[in-house]
Order: sequence, then structure tokens, then C-alpha cells
Amino acid sequence: MTIPTTQAVGDGYLFIDGKFQPADSQETVQDINPATEQPICEVAWAGTSDLDRAVQAARRAFDMGPWPSMPAKERGRLLLRIADGIETAGEELALLETLDVGKPITFTRGFDVRAAAEIFRYYAGMVEQLEGAARPAGARSLQYTRREPLGVVGAITPFNFPLNLAVNKIAPALAAGNTIVHKPAEQTPLTALALARVMAEAGLPEGVHNVVTGGGATVGAALVEHPGIDKISFTGSTATGKRLIAAAAGTLKKVTVELGGKGANIVFGDADIEPAVQAAFQAGFFNTGQFCMSGSRLLVHRSVHDQVVDALTGVLGAIPVGDPLDESTVLGPLAHRQQLDKVVEYVGIGRAEGATVAFGGERGHDGPGYFHQPTLFTGAHPQMRIAQEEIFGPVVTVLPFDTDEEAVEIANGTPYGLAAGLHTRDVRRAHTVAARLQAGIVWVNTWAAFENSTSFGGYKSSGYGRELGPEGIEEYLQYKTVYVNVD
Repeated sequence: MTIPTTQAVGDGYLFIDGKFQPADSQETVQDINPATEQPICEVAWAGTSDLDRAVQAARRAFDMGPWPSMPAKERGRLLLRIADGIETAGEELALLETLDVGKPITFTRGFDVRAAAEIFRYYAGMVEQLEGAARPAGARSLQYTRREPLGVVGAITPFNFPLNLAVNKIAPALAAGNTIVHKPAEQTPLTALALARVMAEAGLPEGVHNVVTGGGATVGAALVEHPGIDKISFTGSTATGKRLIAAAAGTLKKVTVELGGKGANIVFGDADIEPAVQAAFQAGFFNTGQFCMSGSRLLVHRSVHDQVVDALTGVLGAIPVGDPLDESTVLGPLAHRQQLDKVVEYVGIGRAEGATVAFGGERGHDGPGYFHQPTLFTGAHPQMRIAQEEIFGPVVTVLPFDTDEEAVEIANGTPYGLAAGLHTRDVRRAHTVAARLQAGIVWVNTWAAFENSTSFGGYKSSGYGRELGPEGIEEYLQYKTVYVNVD
């Protein structure tokens, strides 16, 4: 295997069939640091011929290579070595994620890298649990089921959590015995390439994992339509997901999609206000609001509305916004210019709709970088665009309510259903309301708490399929029945 140094990872390379290599066209693009607007490095800009090479490599590795037939124990040990390698390269991976996405370095160290290693360990532990079952049959016959890998998986991941959301797909797909072609977001490809190096160094056979960097409209679309791909796992916007599902239908691929969200975070009148406000900040401004499970709608009982708004405004005023390499920074820039422009546009839409900017509302500062102030809207109603459409930035809209019934109606009143939350001291209310919320994950008196053993995914226009937990690996398996006549 040809594995360049960390400094060369982004230097115009794809990772195909166990080797870092340039695109056929030799074309590259600049990868931009969102905090400085300066180039980090050159990244290979793949075309469809490069994608074909990656799919062929993954196909060979699945059809003729050792990975699908490798003993489960050995496959699990290799996944554990990958987890160890992620931790060993942790500082490199954290730095690349911070430079590429603009996340604060304390966050990429404390969450992204740690979670990536833990997810590989979790699925390494599941490899030996993929048993089938014997089923009742006649006296002279035997029936049993096998759980087998799907084949070649096309993984398409977004710009907001490049490392973590890639591992959410790669680890269970590998544990199940599949091979992979990964197309990371064109704006944030660096940790995908570094992870490929870590996995190769751990001993992953050639062709099992391939990374093709390039445009979604070309490489991404070709991956979805490619006849050599058996399954697509996509995380991204609802609009793109709908087009992807239609395109994949031509080859009858299995598809799972985690799409957009417009999460409702409900604060009832009996909530403990201080932790509810801290959770509201986490829900709305975690990763500068670039979080599909963001609680971007803050529903507050009218009796505590002003108290919550005042407290949250105080929190926002004290939050350090700035250089993501500064360990005191809590909010960094948006990941790329188009996302900043989208946030600016939606803040203008909110003002035009008649909502009030209670905090923020402007670009972060006059210097370089894609910064935007954390922004809080009040005086809004549930049908405003800022309360219906995914903004994907540091913008939260506060919506008052008077009754539990009204809160549930507002919470469920968007096309999305990815995440929701509620804050109350009443245990009965907590369970009753959680059961009625149309969302794949519901947090009670917290937000953004995850465990590898529990899954998440969408209702309604937020997609279908699940990631993490035992449900996550099922998305990469198929069942076969074997009937044996012993006469």
C-alpha cells in the first residue's frame, strides 16, 4: 500500500484500491479554511472514471477478496485496530476537522474523534452476534437463516460532521462484511482521506474502503446510479435525498436516508429553567447550528416565555465566538460561504415576516471568515418560514404556547421529524408528550445525548432507516433462507 504522510493526505489524492492516487484528469480544487477564507490544501476533483475505478475495486474486494469471508473474530479485531488508530491519530484528525469545518478544537477532540473510535469498538463487538436461526421443518429437512452483507455500499456524507457521520456508516457496513465507496462532502473532505490512511495502516484489505472526492452533481449522482453499487447510505438535505431516492430506483438499490430537520424543543411551565436554557443553547447552537437534529424551534409556555428568552439572551451574550483553534472558543464559523449566505438570507426573511430579532441578527465581524452571530427570533408564529424551513445555522425561533395540546400540535406541524425534546418536572407529562411527538429521537430534560447502543433516524420528510445501535447494522445486512432436504 502507498500511504502518504499526514501532510500529503489532502494533496490532490483519492484513495482507491488501497492506494492514494490522483484523479484521472489530474484536476484539483482548493480546500478552504472557513475561519480564515484561506486555502488549506489542494484536493483531487474526481470524475466518473475515478468513481468507476473505485466501484470496481470495491466490487473485486467483495466478490473475490477476503473481507466478506473473513472469520468474524478476525474482522472484529481489525475494527478494534482501526479504533486504536483513530485514537493514535486523534490530534491530527481533530486539527483537520477544525481547519476544514470551523468547529472549535475542543469539540473535535472531545466529541468527533472520541465518538469515531467508540463507534468502531461498538460494532467490533457486534460482529460475532450476527447469527442466523434454525426454523421448524419436517422430520427429514432442515431450515435455517443467514444474515449476509449486501455487497458494495455507497456512503454519501455531509459537511457538518465529516468524520463522525462517515464512521456512523463505515463501521457497521464493514462489521457486516460489506465493502465501501465513500463520497464525502466536497467542502470538507480532509478527515475522510485521513481516516482512509488510518484504516489502511490498521490492515484493512485493499479495495474494501475507497474514498472519492468530488462534486455531488457528478460523482455523487454517478455513485447513486452505478449498477455496481448495492446500497446507498446518504445523510444530507431533504431536497437532495428525494432526488437521490428517485435516481436509485432505476437499479433497485437499497437506500437509507437521514435528511433535514426542524426540531421542536419544548419548555413547559414547570421546567427547571436554568438547565432548560442551557439545553436550549445546546439544541440551537451546537456546531454553530449546523446540526440536522438542531432544536431550532424553541417552544416556551407563555408563563415562562420572557424568563426563558431573557436567560437565553444572557447566555448568547457571554458565548465566545471566534477562532476555532482558540481553546476558549465555543462557536466557530459556518463551514462554507454558501451556508453563511443562506443564514443571512433567512435572517432577512424572518425580519420581513415580522419576527423580532431578540439577539444577534448580523454577520459575526468585519474580518475574514464565515462567521454569523448567534441569532434569536421572538414574536414569531408557527407558519413563518423561519419556523418551518431548515436554516442549518445559528438561528433559533421562539414560539409561545398555552397548553400541552397546542405544544404538541406546533411541534408536529412541520414536514420534518428527526428530533424533538421537552423539559418538565412532571414524569407523566414527559412520557405522554414524548409518545406523541413525531420524531425519531426525543430528549427529555437534555439535548443531543447519544449512546452507540441506541439508534436515531427520521420520521416523515426527515428520511428513513436508522444509524447506530443494533438497528444500524441491520441496514447493511440481508437475510437468506437455506432449506436442506436430508432424504
